[in-house]
Amino acid sequence: MGVLGALAAPGMWAALPASAPGRVTLAVGARAVFAFRHLPLTIAEQLDFFAAEGLQVTLQPYASDALALQAMRDGVADVCALDFEQLLRQPETSAGTARCFVVQGRAAQVALGVSLRSLPRFKTLADVRGRKVGICALGTQSHTVACLALAQAGLTPADVTFVVVGEDAQAADALRTGRVQALCHGDPLMTQLEHQGEVRIVGDARTLSGAQALFGDSVPGGCLVAPVAFLQQRAPQAQALANAVVHALKWLQTAGPADLVKALPASSWGQKRSVYLAAFARGRETLSPDGTMPSNGPATALRALALAAPEAVLARIDAGRTFTPEFARKAKLKFSA
Repeated sequence: MGVLGALAAPGMWAALPASAPGRVTLAVGARAVFAFRHLPLTIAEQLDFFAAEGLQVTLQPYASDALALQAMRDGVADVCALDFEQLLRQPETSAGTARCFVVQGRAAQVALGVSLRSLPRFKTLADVRGRKVGICALGTQSHTVACLALAQAGLTPADVTFVVVGEDAQAADALRTGRVQALCHGDPLMTQLEHQGEVRIVGDARTLSGAQALFGDSVPGGCLVAPVAFLQQRAPQAQALANAVVHALKWLQTAGPADLVKALPASSWGQKRSVYLAAFARGRETLSPDGTMPSNGPATALRALALAAPEAVLARIDAGRTFTPEFARKAKLKFSA
């Protein structure tokens, strides 16, 4: 039956959309929140890497990974872009009906910072006991990273109150007004708050070493996920998507500030272009160099999720059935990534 195994169980997913051969609808989870998580997609779109592979891709933004995944389940989208962790939180994943087929990032790409205004006498993470911690949404990698950082300080998730603060502007406002005393979020927001002296970073998954210190090993971040039926029945389109993303990843390995300025739309910069470029320079290494799954990545993600979401039913999940390697491997060969 090959690497992908049997087709998804009937009724688990909506019927595949009757798209033209070269047209693909891609649901993007929380695109505005994690600017870097979906940066390879943006580059592939802006530099016509999708078109070069014979694809006409429509990127549909959704407020969360869960909504993007639901759009794919409902047949509104062919494929979705989200954090790998979101797959593990879905019961149907244990049946192997949807799989990651190309990885965009090899770290969580978020950081936990403590407000220096709300906690001016902060010394250790133990000082956040009983406080409110802002996260993008429950069940996201910002939530998981916060839980891992707390655990290293001997705290449990129950020792704080998690508050959903949403996207960049809303998250910053929640921190500045004291609605939360700590914030776990992505870049460029966290770099901006750090540069302005508003937070002290106490848990950092924006670098490979920081992410490995929290997770214990490399962990997949943003990725492209598709139903097994799509990967089997429309394999050429899946391969073309993987090719475009790996092409973008290779371009990003050597892109300089001037290259990014030319390639990205003005809306990408946030408040300051210099902050964005500084954040990119630090976090570039967390982008996958070739789109392949990090060694032990799924198992590492499962262990982290077991700590962050002990109520989740994880025992039935076979980590090896959450991804398929052949598309990224072929794209890696094509671009010598």
